[in-house]
Amino acid sequence: MEAIFASALGILTSSGIYLLLRGRTFPVVMGLTLISYAVNLFLFAMGRLQTGVTTVISEGAEYADPLPQALVLTAIVIGFAMTAFVVVLALRSVGETESDHVDGQEPGK
Repeated sequence: MEAIFASALGILTSSGIYLLLRGRTFPVVMGLTLISYAVNLFLFAMGRLQTGVTTVISEGAEYADPLPQALVLTAIVIGFAMTAFVVVLALRSVGETESDHVDGQEPGK
């Protein structure tokens, strides 16, 4: 289970980095989003992958660690706000430069 989870994190991170290195604004936004998802999954995995444990602490029972879950919930909200802000910046850049290239100029011009 851990090997599949680690490979999924690697694929998400490498795909996000690949998209960040593209020359257009939409792939950059998608790359940031994929890296954000990878970080969220990594934080969630820090609480150990367990099934069948109780969420309320009782005597002698194993319980799920609530701290990684709280961190992931906070990171989801911050990631959504960041994505919305970057999309607005990208739309404004397209409106002002009339190009969706990240430096505002098409290659070869």
